[in-house]
Amino acid sequence: MLDQLTGDIAALRRFNRLYTNWLGLLDVHLDGSPFTLSEARVLYELAHRHEPTAAEIARTLNMDRAQISRTLKRFAQRNLLETRINPAHGRQQLLILTPEGRVAAEDLNDKTQTAVGALLRQLPEVQRRRLIGATTTMAQALEAKVEAPAVRLRSLRPGDLGMVTARQAMLYADEYGWDQGYEALVARILADFHDHFDPARDAAWIAETGDDMVGSIFLVHTDEPEVARLRLLYVEPTARGTGTGKLLVSTCIARARQLGYARLTLWTNSVLVAARRIYERAGFVLIDEEPHHSFGHDLVGQTWSLDL
Repeated sequence: MLDQLTGDIAALRRFNRLYTNWLGLLDVHLDGSPFTLSEARVLYELAHRHEPTAAEIARTLNMDRAQISRTLKRFAQRNLLETRINPAHGRQQLLILTPEGRVAAEDLNDKTQTAVGALLRQLPEVQRRRLIGATTTMAQALEAKVEAPAVRLRSLRPGDLGMVTARQAMLYADEYGWDQGYEALVARILADFHDHFDPARDAAWIAETGDDMVGSIFLVHTDEPEVARLRLLYVEPTARGTGTGKLLVSTCIARARQLGYARLTLWTNSVLVAARRIYERAGFVLIDEEPHHSFGHDLVGQTWSLDL
């Protein structure tokens, strides 16, 4: 995990160097304007908020209040900013751009639009689409720190079986070092699920946030009419800790009861600690375990059961 984190840190720092150089963010003034980067961000907030306070802007930009205070003082000295007492809170001052301040904000916005547009036009269309897609993904990931996006479950559609196979194979290879034997196993399980699917006995769910798949689970019939099997639960790292795994398992259990099954079983491995905790909390009981060598490792396979 430390090696992975070190690599992630290096990748993000590399992007940051490229990004700041590409957009000229290290220049003393941004986009040929009289403003530094931090001043430009404060000016943007002043132009897009209705009479904010200095504390509100400091919180939004995660900037030191003393730095905000110095910036606002410079704006006032240049006749870009004026203040008035908040009638609802006499100790607060509300910040208002003067007409000159609004002209400056609009001029800065135009210069930034022109500069970024010129940079994007240098890229071939395919690279530009990739860049915009990547920036959208990064923004969504950072926004998720503030508010976790809602998770919804849906049924299968074309492409899902291949996506589940690929994502599970890659995740377990990254996190546990499992080889392609696991990928082959998942592919066989899902091919059998498709070939023998019975809507009266089987079901499957894909968990999504926005348009991104973040997990899956399958309910599969067995040779015993009263027994079903829970298979291939997984949750993407970005969705862990959000209750996605619990939602998938509880949905699968509810459907098994609805279909009239008396018992639900599953097979897992002892190293999958997070999944085992979800099973235990849902009421599953460990009924058997056995060592085996699979996916390039010595493992302990476990069978769990839940009376419905």
